Amino acid sequence: MELSAYRATEFPVTRTWAYLNHAAVSPLPNRVVEAMVRFLEARRMGELGLEDQQPITEATRALAAQLLHATPEEVAFVGSTSDALNFAAQSLPLEPGDNVILCDMEFPANVYPWMNLQRKGVEVRIVPHDRGGLTPERLAEHLDTRTRVVTVSSVEFLSGYRADLPALAQLAHEAGAAFVVDAIQSLGAVPMDVRACGIDILAANGAKWLMAPIGITVLYVRREWIERLQPVYAYYGAVVHPEPYLAYDWTLRADARRFEPSSPNVAGLYGLHAALSLLLEVGVERIYAHLLALTDRLIEGLQALGLEILTPRDREHRAGIVTCRTSDVRRDWARLKEARVLVAQREGYLRISPHFYNIPEEIDRLLEVLAARIPAR
Repeated sequence: MELSAYRATEFPVTRTWAYLNHAAVSPLPNRVVEAMVRFLEARRMGELGLEDQQPITEATRALAAQLLHATPEEVAFVGSTSDALNFAAQSLPLEPGDNVILCDMEFPANVYPWMNLQRKGVEVRIVPHDRGGLTPERLAEHLDTRTRVVTVSSVEFLSGYRADLPALAQLAHEAGAAFVVDAIQSLGAVPMDVRACGIDILAANGAKWLMAPIGITVLYVRREWIERLQPVYAYYGAVVHPEPYLAYDWTLRADARRFEPSSPNVAGLYGLHAALSLLLEVGVERIYAHLLALTDRLIEGLQALGLEILTPRDREHRAGIVTCRTSDVRRDWARLKEARVLVAQREGYLRISPHFYNIPEEIDRLLEVLAARIPAR
């Protein structure tokens, strides 16, 4: 199916907005809303109970594994990306004197869980970014024999820098460190192969590029790490034999479900299942190619306007985010909104983030609004 057909059938938002803010939160496709409504109607009529959540959970787990090129046994579902990253920070075997490395472009969700370990004597090394993110060269300068974790965003929330995950993972593993990835700004927009990228733990909430509900997060744990991690919470569903309830058999599951809350966001799972089905149907390779074409057009237009661009120009280190600075960001954000073009303000920049259903004409509309505020030379 052509991308324009998805635009017409799945995204009524296009009738009112040029929506270029997927790095913040995505509009929900029709099929996602419909799946959640069907579930809620069934709950309202008493047609679904706790015993009925397992099929949708396992079906969604299989789709998430397919998207990640992982196995279903390596996938769990939690509430937020912060939940997943806090799980990683608290579960990894870290001791006083160990250190964690991250860069100074990380969103706080991938900073504070690690800083919280400082009270246990773990050092957190926040290193200066290089061209908007953590490069292998910069990482190599700060690794040592006490580095136990390297954590990075696959795509940085502000600069839009796309990390070289395989190279970073190789350095981390050579140092004996776990490699943890916050993939919230890439999963669903950029192809992801967790094995090829050497990722040990990955987290991505559904609300952005996955186009799923808020409050449902994909957590991946590499098979080899599952039994090395100490569960932060003791969930009754984490054990091999949850029933009979009064047996109290604390034998943990051998897969990632040992880390999964016993009362999941079932409505969110229905929505995530529909969203993952859509993305896999369209094809993430196809989505990524379309985003690169849109961001090429956007960067070329912003350069022609003489604006400062924070995002790398080269495709190798770019995904769906382009960030620029104008002479008056607040004013220009408001003017864009008046013109029904929605982007984000972040740290004194305009952040523009289209998805696969956006079209070149919407990029041109944004550029026209920005051009109207620049005096003729």
